[in-house]
Amino acid sequence: MIVGVNAFRADPDFTPPVDVRRINNAQVFAEQVAALQALKASRDPGAVAEALDLVRTTARSTSTDQTNLLVAVINAMRVRATVGEVSDAIADVFGRHQAQVRSVSGVYAGAAHNDPAFSAAQQAVAAFAASEGRQPRILVVKLGQDGHDRGAKIIATAFADLGFDVDVGPLFQTPAEAAQDAIDSDVHVLGISSLAAGHLTLVPEIINELRTRGGERIIVIVGGVVPEADRAELYAAGVSDVFGPGTSIADAATRVIGLLSDRHA
Repeated sequence: MIVGVNAFRADPDFTPPVDVRRINNAQVFAEQVAALQALKASRDPGAVAEALDLVRTTARSTSTDQTNLLVAVINAMRVRATVGEVSDAIADVFGRHQAQVRSVSGVYAGAAHNDPAFSAAQQAVAAFAASEGRQPRILVVKLGQDGHDRGAKIIATAFADLGFDVDVGPLFQTPAEAAQDAIDSDVHVLGISSLAAGHLTLVPEIINELRTRGGERIIVIVGGVVPEADRAELYAAGVSDVFGPGTSIADAATRVIGLLSDRHA
């Protein structure tokens, strides 16, 4: 029994709508770019280049008298180097951490094997695989600075237990990177997990990237915290379905298989 999911569910007729504040991401991005351009126009480029070189030199140093990287970073900031420039200088030496989303198998199947909806979803997946000659394949991605990966892990694990062939992209991908991964992996479905309110900017971008790269037949779905008011815009951009909080895994899988069957028919 899960309160709010399969027991004691709220009556939608008596649940007041939530007034969600909407931010124009494109406008904020343009303002940030303009501010950075103004900053770079007003600083001493020679002093910045020298300070960033010192950051790299300090990062490479193994001597005991020149290993305080924080001092070099602060000095770079004092001449108005940006956080991105300092980060890139450090990455030139150490590289960048690649965060990976890892999933496990069997957890969902072990808990839901007696659920009729789960069994029906498994049968639908098996029927699709028999018809098409391979398992339905989905790539689950996180875009931008959205590092909340719990939902992506749950979907990856549950869909794998239902019979999907599941790929999981690394955290913090750009739309271009994720679109190329979807094409390279020859997936049927691209599932975008969004929990940081970037969907109205990032999802249309990834759909455009797919179309540009010849991946327009890939079905795009979105899951996560997506307000009702935003869904029409996502559908207009080319999203096939949106799965909000509380969606049944088995129901989501059945709907995805339905989309695939319709597309392939």
